[in-house]
Amino acid sequence: MSKHGRILVAMSGGIDSSVAAVMLHEQGYEVIGMTMKTWDYASSGGTKKETGCCSLDSINDARNIAVNLGFPHYILDIRSEFGDSVIDHFTGEYLEGRTPNPCVLCNTHIKWDALLRRADRLDCESIATGHYANIRQVQDESPANGRFVISKGIDNLKDQSYVLWGVSQESLSRTKLPLGHLRKSEIRAMATERGFTELVNKAESYEICFVPDNDYRGFLKRRVPGLEQEVAGGNFILEDTATGTRKVVGKHEGYPFYTIGQRKGLGIAFGYPVFVTDIRKETNEVILGIDKDLYRDGMVVSRLNLQKYASIEKPLETVTKVRYKDPGTPAVISQDGEKINVLFEQGVSAIAPGQAAVFYEGDDVIGGGWIMKSFRQEGHQQIDTGFEMPAIRSIAK
Repeated sequence: MSKHGRILVAMSGGIDSSVAAVMLHEQGYEVIGMTMKTWDYASSGGTKKETGCCSLDSINDARNIAVNLGFPHYILDIRSEFGDSVIDHFTGEYLEGRTPNPCVLCNTHIKWDALLRRADRLDCESIATGHYANIRQVQDESPANGRFVISKGIDNLKDQSYVLWGVSQESLSRTKLPLGHLRKSEIRAMATERGFTELVNKAESYEICFVPDNDYRGFLKRRVPGLEQEVAGGNFILEDTATGTRKVVGKHEGYPFYTIGQRKGLGIAFGYPVFVTDIRKETNEVILGIDKDLYRDGMVVSRLNLQKYASIEKPLETVTKVRYKDPGTPAVISQDGEKINVLFEQGVSAIAPGQAAVFYEGDDVIGGGWIMKSFRQEGHQQIDTGFEMPAIRSIAK
């Protein structure tokens, strides 16, 4: 009998998830390792060698750790479910003129479901991952009492709480995150002490797993035959928000191939920096402006998942992030049914519909959702994409 029970650990083959499995094994858990095969890069037509969590090398690295420590390891093939939910969504969002976040979608709607379903089949009480974040159950007299909450990891440079806002209460109740109280340097030291030097020297991947060459435009072109011809030739529009004027200044390659905030790769020069400030699918227009034109005073967020509180009963002061590496901006949020209205203390640049917004109270994740639209408060000028997040299909088996 194990000291703490049986636990299923998601193992990508990288140093973080491997050390998480080692830690739990040493603490007396009956560990079962599982590597999820989400994508076969060869089928995408890319030119770069397959790397990252789905490569054969990564699967073998995870298996070697399990063999060395004497616990079972399995491979879970979820390529079809991943493709239907994550890749189709990724492609569809760009075609709608939005900027998707596939990693959040995968974490909250694919990987957790897949792990918990397999954990049940293997009689595992809980699951674990190598994310740099913490989980606790609130035990106090506040409205959050009894709820499970994600909070920031202590390593600010590695904190991954942003990508976990969508994990449900039921899933959090069965999840352990062993690395949240450790820094990356400590993880490397632990791997070195145990002789796993190949993990310490292994390069980390920050790419989207199914776009390992980082060329999302090439991926879209391969994924949607004829896309280039269909969307090419739209207008670049230079807008001056101060005067309300707009001017056609050139032709672009197609609205799906641009993102809000983009400066490089526009193929057009003005003698001063210009940025993509809006994308309009209906007219195939890419709107350009100077730095100040990127700023918005607020936004509306939908498809919510609240963690710390069951609902937001009154306006709440938060720090809100609009992208993964965003340090966050003070904001007041208020819930209106299935949506949250956000008003920032100061303007935030390059808010992209389709990205995730995450609300923090101190280190705790209040919850998050998907950005529908952003707006400028002055003059009541509103940038509205009409964005409604489609339903996400989870694994049903």
